[in-house]
Amino acid sequence: MQHSFSFGPDIKSSAVTFRLWAPLQPHVTLKLEKRGEWEMHKLDDGWHVAEIPGAQAGDRYRFALADGLNVPDPASRFQPGDVHGASELIDPAFAWRSSNWSGRPWEDIVIYELHVGAFTREGTFLAAIGKLDHLQRLGVTAIQLMPLSDFPGRYGWGYDGVLPYAPDSSYGRPEDLRKLVDAAHERGICVFLDVVYNHFGPDGNYLPLYAPIFNEQHKTPWGHGLNFDGKECRVVRDFVIENAIYWLDLFRMDGLRLDAVHAIKDDSERHILNEFAERVRQSFPERHIHLIVENEDNNAELLVRDRHGQPLYFTAQWNDDIHHGLHVAATGETFGYYGDYADHQAEVSRALAEGFVFQGQLMPYRGQERGTPSGHLPPTVFISFIHNHDQIGNRAMGDRMIASHPLDALKAIAAVYLLSPQIPMLFMGEEWGAAEPFPFFCDFDEELNSKVRIGRKEELSRLPGFDADDAPDPTSEATFSSAKLRWDLAAPGNALLAFYEGLIRLRREKIVPHLAALPGHSAWYPKESPLVEVSWTMGRATLRLMANLSEQPVLASVPPEAGSLFSLGDVAGDHLGAWSVAWDIVEGRSDKN
Repeated sequence: MQHSFSFGPDIKSSAVTFRLWAPLQPHVTLKLEKRGEWEMHKLDDGWHVAEIPGAQAGDRYRFALADGLNVPDPASRFQPGDVHGASELIDPAFAWRSSNWSGRPWEDIVIYELHVGAFTREGTFLAAIGKLDHLQRLGVTAIQLMPLSDFPGRYGWGYDGVLPYAPDSSYGRPEDLRKLVDAAHERGICVFLDVVYNHFGPDGNYLPLYAPIFNEQHKTPWGHGLNFDGKECRVVRDFVIENAIYWLDLFRMDGLRLDAVHAIKDDSERHILNEFAERVRQSFPERHIHLIVENEDNNAELLVRDRHGQPLYFTAQWNDDIHHGLHVAATGETFGYYGDYADHQAEVSRALAEGFVFQGQLMPYRGQERGTPSGHLPPTVFISFIHNHDQIGNRAMGDRMIASHPLDALKAIAAVYLLSPQIPMLFMGEEWGAAEPFPFFCDFDEELNSKVRIGRKEELSRLPGFDADDAPDPTSEATFSSAKLRWDLAAPGNALLAFYEGLIRLRREKIVPHLAALPGHSAWYPKESPLVEVSWTMGRATLRLMANLSEQPVLASVPPEAGSLFSLGDVAGDHLGAWSVAWDIVEGRSDKN
């Protein structure tokens, strides 16, 4: 059953109802290209409405404010002329081929994060369909698309979107996105979408001219926060919640990843995040819907489970702590926040066993306490990874680890996170050792581009041992083009690709069957071990990891069965060689007891 929406055009067989919430405007005119202009009727609650007989899908329209400024629909379904252009009416109907698809259980998930524009040479939804067979062979069960909400310019990361209901036209039409989702579902692959509800971008955001969309009391690193708790906040809250339902309904997304929820400020009695999760879940009782957060505050309350082990609010969180520990192990980098993970073997053990490394203690880089206890949560609440768009793109050159670090180290940390009971996430191209950078890129007007270049240089100048003048220009098309994957290197016979395929297959066959029943407090690790050493109790079985994530052999008492599930490197009875990893599953025994 298709849901109804308060925002955007309501298309019927004989007429279209146009709606704009503009309480700050005394009157609004609807301009329907090639059809005419109509004064909209203003209601007492700030809505302006016009019903136009004969309007149909394909028509383009704008709203003219009282001062004559023409603006797009903030709930536009498509912007063929970018964020400042006219909005296009889009038929909500679509002939789905995968009509019986209801999603996958969370424990089945292996995520693959991708940027549509850089994923293929063409950079379109339709071109991405051609790569789904590769992902299916790899063992990926979910793709996570970086933000699609219409953003200004020809290219960008997507986190400066201003029209959250419109897929960006640089990637293709809305029908093309539906075809991508449909094709993924036919291959058993879920589709998640990255959404941004902590701010809107600076270019093309007309909302403040006619609606109280922001609360100036709440600041974010990117501008004012959305008005989730001030005067007339009810409509703003509904605008965001209905947007989530829209993507899950009309595009049949299987889940959402909410960007930087720590920057979503709300002093209401009921926080927007809690209401958001409850209403979204209630809207799709018949489907597997997965809600993921990025939360630098490590707030475990968002991840709480009910007595049946089901999420009350959010399904999982990106686990930056596991990334930072594994990154330090493989690279030796200890600048910035990486310095707080210098004891990487211990930090990785804790992150694997308990989720968060920082659970309320002081984090020196932040200069304050960070996190809440998380060991009571099941391991599947945490998403582990060694790359993502932020951790690559926020580096000075946007370089991946493989560009400057040994393959043995990268294979070792890949084995650790892919065979963990946490949910793994790959970043596009990681599986075959893609060396293309993923630098930050954007395409604003020249005034904003200049500010971005200056700001980026100032930010990078604070990095140790790096000349900011060497960084790529974030506003250059060449910078964007440098991120496009070279698929010719992903050909059969690529040794790293075969390695990844083997790890994911092993995960699917040996680990996934245990995950649905794996509770919190299921892991044990020695606090003073020179190794990464963790055991998980899974019913009557124990999954055990031993890993030496260093360049030097380590004396260790390695059980004879170590490596019966998987081994990498020199695993012997009295030592683990450099970059050695051993996994085993033992039935009928618990190392915790």
